[in-house]
Amino acid sequence: MTTHFITAEVDLQENPAQLQKEIEAELEKRGEPLRWAVTKVDRQKQKVKVEGIVTKKE
Repeated sequence: MTTHFITAEVDLQENPAQLQKEIEAELEKRGEPLRWAVTKVDRQKQKVKVEGIVTKKE
């Protein structure tokens, strides 16, 4: 099992619960999310930057 540092951009959602689901779905495309954080919000582009750690089985 290996861990990877991931950065991703996700569309900003008005509903915080929906934003969380969108972030987790994006991270799950790359592995099993261990933890993540929103590091930037760009209201003009309606995007959030997310940094996270995921694990992958090899």
